Amino acid sequence: MSTGTGTDTKTSGQSPAPHAADTHDLIRVHGARENNLKDVDLEIPKRRLTVFTGVSGSGKSSLVFATIAAESQRLINETYSAFVQGFMPTLARPDVDVLEGLTTAIIVDQERLGANPRSTVGTVTDVNAMLRILFSRLGKPHIGSPQAFSFNVASISGAGAVTTERAGRTVKERRSFSITGGMCPRCEGMGKVSDFDLSALYDDSKSLNEGALTIPGYTMDGWYGRIYRGCGWFDPDKPIRKFTKKELDALLYKEATKIKIEGINLTYLGLIPQIQKSFLSKDREAMQPHIRAFVDRAITFDTCPACHGTRLSEEARSSKIQGKNIADLCAMQISDLAEWMRGLDEPSVTPLLTALIDTLDSFVEIGLGYLALERSSGSLSGGEAQRTKLIRHLGSSLTDVTYVFDEPTIGLHPHDIQRMNTLLLQLRDKGNTVLVVEHKPEAIAIADHVVDLGPGAGVDGGEVVFEGTVEDLRASSTLTGKHLDDRATLKPSVRTPSGALEVRGANTHNLQNVDVDIPLGVLVVITGVAGSGKSSLINGSVARREGVVSIDQGAIKGSRRSNPATYTGLLDAIRKAFAKANGVKPGLFSANSEGACPNCNGAGVIYSDLAMMAGVATPCEVCDGKRFMVEVLEYKFGGKDISEVLEMSVAQAEEFFGSADAKIPAAHKILVRLADVGLGYIKIGQPLTTLSGGERQRLKLATHMGEKGDVYILDEPTTGLHLADVENLLALLDRLVDSGKSVIVIEHHQAVMAHADRIIDLGPGAGHDGGNIVFEGTPAELVAARSTLTGEHLAEYVGA
Repeated sequence: MSTGTGTDTKTSGQSPAPHAADTHDLIRVHGARENNLKDVDLEIPKRRLTVFTGVSGSGKSSLVFATIAAESQRLINETYSAFVQGFMPTLARPDVDVLEGLTTAIIVDQERLGANPRSTVGTVTDVNAMLRILFSRLGKPHIGSPQAFSFNVASISGAGAVTTERAGRTVKERRSFSITGGMCPRCEGMGKVSDFDLSALYDDSKSLNEGALTIPGYTMDGWYGRIYRGCGWFDPDKPIRKFTKKELDALLYKEATKIKIEGINLTYLGLIPQIQKSFLSKDREAMQPHIRAFVDRAITFDTCPACHGTRLSEEARSSKIQGKNIADLCAMQISDLAEWMRGLDEPSVTPLLTALIDTLDSFVEIGLGYLALERSSGSLSGGEAQRTKLIRHLGSSLTDVTYVFDEPTIGLHPHDIQRMNTLLLQLRDKGNTVLVVEHKPEAIAIADHVVDLGPGAGVDGGEVVFEGTVEDLRASSTLTGKHLDDRATLKPSVRTPSGALEVRGANTHNLQNVDVDIPLGVLVVITGVAGSGKSSLINGSVARREGVVSIDQGAIKGSRRSNPATYTGLLDAIRKAFAKANGVKPGLFSANSEGACPNCNGAGVIYSDLAMMAGVATPCEVCDGKRFMVEVLEYKFGGKDISEVLEMSVAQAEEFFGSADAKIPAAHKILVRLADVGLGYIKIGQPLTTLSGGERQRLKLATHMGEKGDVYILDEPTTGLHLADVENLLALLDRLVDSGKSVIVIEHHQAVMAHADRIIDLGPGAGHDGGNIVFEGTPAELVAARSTLTGEHLAEYVGA
């Protein structure tokens, strides 16, 4: 019997009505239109693990990252004062009608950790910062504050007179200062010193005016030419081999000197300091391919003789705790370092030791115990970088937050995926909402709720085609549902190798003097748990050989002005064809050059910067977003103007440039490669910034396939690929091998292993427990032997 009219009325025998605060258990998305999303409406349960599936380019990242996570971060940023917001990245509101029930989003994405050569695993996870404090408190002898143990702080000192205004009077005081840093003065904290092969910088039989310099970008027509001709320290018409010692020293080593040439104030810098400043300040992996090739040719990097590669000064290495200095600890495998730390009994620093041990244990728990703190962060694979970012969240006391993961199983052996699944479930069980974009069936299987996007990719995607449990997904007719239980079978027959690449005494990182013959003319798959030495073997001993084309996981760099047409070189062929057909210059058909709309400078939109508020982009009224001058659009080729061509999908452009009316063989060849890697649906003029991780990797693969090479190395090409697309990838690898190429694939996906002609398995474990070849042979022999972790998981996968 109810009493009164209050909202919390109770009837005997019934449970009380839920509190109003407990009813907000859904994240509601209404009318999401970011990128290719088509007015998506969705309800995601909170405090559950939701997996988003669908082919690459179907809209998963647009929904999860560009809509839900982006709006959560934007709303959090708005809680800060306008002054603080001025220092933060400005985020525009996503194109969505309603977003309700959002909680704080913590994003753990695939973006590689900064490729700064000074960045290490220890610095990006703050472990080095804690170690430096530990040594400044306990190290014997005591040498100074924590910065005395930092390889990024140089030791400097100075003294002089300082003039200050005090109470209306000018007072002069003598001041001195000194900073004790831990940087090795010889290599400036890099751990390596560079030595130059001068024959790769110039041809000494020629003069400068005859084009002696062979450094990329150093031509006599540009600013460098003006500076070298006008500096007056040497004769630009004299062959370099006839230079005096003083002249050669000025050309190669002269420090920055102000000079005046043709009435312009310029700075002269010798070739070697100039190269160090412009090329060597960047990490090798972040360089453009032609610059990287020059650096590899001209510069040898040797371990610094002063610090033996530790990056630290002698003073910093002299301070020890229980016989070990900070460099010794950073060189240890993290799992060993955690054990060593447990042996320290120092009550004065107990909170610091507890935090250090917890962080190191997190490394081990997440499967990265094989790393060392001194490892350069730029050398981590995509999967290792993502798990390194996850470390700072594992021990967090925060609950009721939304964790957003982008394919957390990348780079993980099937043996390690179970461990990652356990971590995701632990985060959920603490009361958090976990959203995961994923393709692997083992990771999809643990979901409480699945959202499948599709039905296709690009313009054919952007719709929710399924919502429900994993069991319901299996029974559905969606592409993911159909392929969820796909299992590749072992090949009935394998190809016979045509030769072998010999590797002898490989000892990069954890490799233990490995000798192996890698078969040629077949599909070879390199397997093993994460950290077993796969990349060390291939990148250290094979990738830089003559005739080898290496396609790594490095991200494609590109602004919103870059697109597939510019990245692949396709636009060069198209511009030349347009120019030839219309009798004008090719530069007119570039939105980044002469043909750009003068109002928007070829961007297609006008950006209004609103300081700490999100900027506003409005379509350009002059060109209607087409990016080109009106006059340029009057020039046609095959009946189309340049903006219409850039709006075509790869498939449409392939047909167009293969037709008799608009035949461009060079362009058609590139488009065929793009279609081969499954990118037929993307527009050739689509900004690179709108492509997903899987799409960028395949764009890179298509570009490298055009290079001249006999051996192709692919590092985890299944990254970002839907189950249905893996079949297409295997067909592509087969075509490469059948055309006479040798293909070496570093991979964890069992479908690729099963399809191999030869498998080379490294292990048995990770770090110092790995680095050995534990199996060589065919997939069938590996399954029959079941002698390794890979063998066990492959046998289970193929149902043997």
